Amino acid sequence: MANRTRLLWSLTIVTVIAVVVGAYFALAYAGADIEQGNVQRIFYFHVSAFAGAFIALGVTVFAGIAYLRTRSLKWDVLALAGVEVGLALGVVNLVTGSIWARPIWNTWWTWDPRLTSAAIMVLTYAAYLMLRSGIENADTRRRFASVYGILAFSTVVITLIIIRIRPDTIHPAVIGASPQNAQGGFGLTPSMLTAMSVNMVIWSVFVPLTLMWWRIRIENFAARVQELRLRALED
Repeated sequence: MANRTRLLWSLTIVTVIAVVVGAYFALAYAGADIEQGNVQRIFYFHVSAFAGAFIALGVTVFAGIAYLRTRSLKWDVLALAGVEVGLALGVVNLVTGSIWARPIWNTWWTWDPRLTSAAIMVLTYAAYLMLRSGIENADTRRRFASVYGILAFSTVVITLIIIRIRPDTIHPAVIGASPQNAQGGFGLTPSMLTAMSVNMVIWSVFVPLTLMWWRIRIENFAARVQELRLRALED
């Protein structure tokens, strides 16, 4: 236990430092976009936050399958941690996208296919948490949540690919060719590509891993407190 605690704190410190380093690459190292100016820099966080959400919610799928096969509580806890972290990063993705859209599209929000699918994704996983809180029986709650977490990942996949299958989207693609109707597209220079790569690694590896580990630790601590409380009531 002590070794795991030290490892977690070490990982946390590394993650905080990495996020600061990533911010430096995004805000200072990368050159400003010729057409969009400095507002384009928010894309380094916007895209990377979605990548982190993808990883965290993918962990939920893995943990959900593992729970259905083994009925081990640890997998349910991991699935819950994945949803909460993925949902938080999904919200970061939406908020940063809106901040970028205001000066570029002259609006905070538009019902573009990509934005709509991202909003549906966030609402779907918010509903996951509501589902868990609405089922009293623990076994039923874990089983339903596992199935829901697996099926809900379809919204993540749709959000990822929709700008490739919907010709009417105006959302640009950061990597690869943008849709024909895209507004605010840009090409990545070498410094931009470096900044994007650094932040993608940080936000898709260090950030979700650290946050999920802390969430699991909190959940296990809460379960232990509840167990001690029940023992005290029995005595």
